Amino acid sequence: MWIFFTLLAAFMQAWRNAFQSQLSKEVKVAGVTLARFIWAGPIAALYLGLLYLWNNVGLPHFTVEFIGFIVGASMMQILATGLMVKLFQQQNFAIGAGLAKSEAIVAAILGTFFFGTHLSLLGWVGVIIGGVAVFLLSAKQGLRQLSLSTVLLGIASGSAFALTSLWVREASLRLNIGFPHSAAWVLLLVICLQTLLLVSYLVLKDKETLIALMRRPRLTLQTSTASCFGSIGWFSAMSLQAVPYVKTLGQVEIFFMMLISVFWLKEGVKIKEVLGLVLIALAAILVMWE
Repeated sequence: MWIFFTLLAAFMQAWRNAFQSQLSKEVKVAGVTLARFIWAGPIAALYLGLLYLWNNVGLPHFTVEFIGFIVGASMMQILATGLMVKLFQQQNFAIGAGLAKSEAIVAAILGTFFFGTHLSLLGWVGVIIGGVAVFLLSAKQGLRQLSLSTVLLGIASGSAFALTSLWVREASLRLNIGFPHSAAWVLLLVICLQTLLLVSYLVLKDKETLIALMRRPRLTLQTSTASCFGSIGWFSAMSLQAVPYVKTLGQVEIFFMMLISVFWLKEGVKIKEVLGLVLIALAAILVMWE
């Protein structure tokens, strides 16, 4: 079941990234980040409600530790999304999203050292190949003119997404109601907190960006919808399986991104860029093959 949820998440996240890439051409980073969450809350609430109609397991008990994981994951995902939007503004869609996929590599490392996940020698080879791919993808005019700022943005975005995923899993495991209700509660609380934080910030500091976002209702709704369904997949899969495995399998998103980039966004993808994306996919396979 975790494989199904991961594939769903990867497919929907590829579309969410495409919508955010389009929106980033017209709206500031904070607004594009908010577009990911602003309409996702009602969808997440509906999903949780349907789960309770199917099986009423009672209300969960929220501990201080659980709340800490929710707050940490919410803040880190906002940061990760903002950094990824910055990547879209530096590179084309496929490369920006590809660099952000260093998340899988970081999740494997952090999971091994801090969350009790074991990786075989073959798995570590996959991590190294993934690291090489990140550097390859960040080169604008070849490896000799490697863009350090793009590499750092990609690694920072991927690291923030990895920490988000690890904390989401820990939060889900802290609830006493079991899957899938635990994942749905975590999803709803994280989205609601993120929406509250971003809307409050824009109302106080940048109303123009909020207005600009509201003037693009269709693209904003598409971004939120794709994001919410993607998050349902990620949160559910991570409640069932360790994050490094989920995120490495989730690298199939790269191929969805390439297809969207070429056929929908009409962006060209160079051979070197394709090689980098293929190397990341190979890294995912090796890390999974344990």
